[in-house]
Amino acid sequence: MIKAGIIGATGYAGATLVYLLTKHQKTQLVYLSSHSYAGKSFSSIYPGMSSLHLILEEEDIHKAASLCDVVFLALPAGLAKNLITEEILKQTVIIDLGADYRLKNPQVYEQWYHKEAPQPAILAQAVYSLADLDTTRCTTTNLIANPGCYTTCSILTLAPLVKSGLIDSSSIVINAMSGVSGAGRKESTANLFCEVNAGSKAYGVTTHRHTPEIEAALSEIGKTNVMVQFTPHLVPMNRGILATCTARLKPEVTQDDVDQAYARLYNEAPFVNVLAKGLLPETRFTLGTNRIDIAYRIDERTRNIVAIGAIDNLVKGAAGQAVQNMNLRFSLDQTTGLDIDASNPL
Repeated sequence: MIKAGIIGATGYAGATLVYLLTKHQKTQLVYLSSHSYAGKSFSSIYPGMSSLHLILEEEDIHKAASLCDVVFLALPAGLAKNLITEEILKQTVIIDLGADYRLKNPQVYEQWYHKEAPQPAILAQAVYSLADLDTTRCTTTNLIANPGCYTTCSILTLAPLVKSGLIDSSSIVINAMSGVSGAGRKESTANLFCEVNAGSKAYGVTTHRHTPEIEAALSEIGKTNVMVQFTPHLVPMNRGILATCTARLKPEVTQDDVDQAYARLYNEAPFVNVLAKGLLPETRFTLGTNRIDIAYRIDERTRNIVAIGAIDNLVKGAAGQAVQNMNLRFSLDQTTGLDIDASNPL
């Protein structure tokens, strides 16, 4: 059994990770920490998981590393880089659900996150692992950077078009909608029920931190410089992301070229579901799953392609993808513990 620990276990992503790991056939949870709820049982914070009686501890990365084969960090940006050292990485595998190790360029990290970049020697060991595109890159490292939620949805939706060179890489516009859980569990007036219900709003316009992550990943995939216009929106639902991605097709590209690009890239990706013709993704159908649903339409009038992806931001966009990366790192089938359908057909 893989002995696992979670630092930041009572945030939304951390709690989802707890849920997934309690169902995982090859994993035993042995350490949970929460600064806010240290000393309490996890089940007293989340009564829906009443069978889990582990006591939440104060954060102690050294204790976690000594007990665990893998430690998940479910922390806000800027905190993970203060915990990870060479000593820790010699003892255990770290999977960081935060943003500290996603960007390889320290200047870009500091520009977008307004925080000091991680130590270069540690950053050099980090591997950004979007497993649906590459199942091998995280298999030997002890520091895995788990992709962000908006980025996972946007990158996977666009990757075949960029990789096959079917679009003008400077024409990408992404409009994405997220449920309120994407903002985390911290107290915030902007996320109160009365502030969110029965409305929708754009935020982080031209400044959202996931923008450079999307650009970096797509640039690597397409081996060219990709720049995107990314605008996130908050909508009144608990969880889920829908990303509508528009780009200009190159003049000679046909429907068959696009179909082949998606089939070629995702033919063996168990969590990528390219929908049949006539269907479009909806967040309710990916709720609770580690799946992304993707569909696309070519507008012959404008020569644009509109590609749409839907995920559960807490599973595919965070905890589920972290488990997928753990599976690969420990030589398990990537689907282990993640064969879960949508929680409700409606």
